[in-house]
Amino acid sequence: MNAFKYVVTTLTILLWTLQSYAITVDAGDYTRLPAGTNLALIYLQHTSGSEMYGGGDEILSNADLDASVGILRGARFMEVGNLTIAPQFLLPFGKLDTGGDIAALESTNGVGDLLIGPTIHLMQDPERKKAFAFTPWLYLPTGSYDADNAINALGENRFKFALQFGYITPLSEKWILDVVGDVTFFGENDEFSPARLNLEQDPLFELQSHIRYSLSAKTTLSAMISHAWGGETEIEGVAQENEQSRTKALFTLGHFIEPTIQLLGSIGRDLSVDEGVAEDYRFNFRLLKLF
Repeated sequence: MNAFKYVVTTLTILLWTLQSYAITVDAGDYTRLPAGTNLALIYLQHTSGSEMYGGGDEILSNADLDASVGILRGARFMEVGNLTIAPQFLLPFGKLDTGGDIAALESTNGVGDLLIGPTIHLMQDPERKKAFAFTPWLYLPTGSYDADNAINALGENRFKFALQFGYITPLSEKWILDVVGDVTFFGENDEFSPARLNLEQDPLFELQSHIRYSLSAKTTLSAMISHAWGGETEIEGVAQENEQSRTKALFTLGHFIEPTIQLLGSIGRDLSVDEGVAEDYRFNFRLLKLF
């Protein structure tokens, strides 16, 4: 494989790996709310990185990659029998900008694949201080995808299924722990790259841990560390030896400016990366409306 083809393959795999983090949650996301509550959210995210890794070694130091992504999300809580269920959807859209050693890959933008799934709460804590729930997520290949593009912003041309579990428990009056784990299974993309190759991918796992501190009834601080692993790909049946191992940290401030409106901002970065471009920094913003 020549150097340029290796970069294209590595970057494309990286982008799919980043898309797999779409189910990375914010602290408190698995809180059970009363039946009849509706949520409307918009996320704005920006990431930037320059160092590309392969097999745990740095292979490029000037692989500039910036991603600007928005996500629309809606959810509704309802009672079904003795369970609280919250059907929801997420629709990403955004742009990827390339520069430096990967400038030839050109920038791209588009609408991402639609993500749907019901969160099913298994714990009925009347004070809503604890929660245990799971969400079966289904990714539908509805996003923008063109095999002739070296990279695609968000569309993947394949189905995906993820199963995620979330647990929330108070540690004291002010401190709360959130633990979230998931596994993602990938369908095939039979139009990978301009050569229309067949791409398969092993399951990808992620574990997240959030610690929250309540500054007041309206304001919280939280810190998150997560680790993702697995997800090796095969192209035309040939294993690419690119199993992921990525650890990141994120710090978040959330504040209710009104009883039904919350603003949330986060800053973070990758701590270690085995495959792909490491994030030098990440900025997240979220607007939440309850009604």
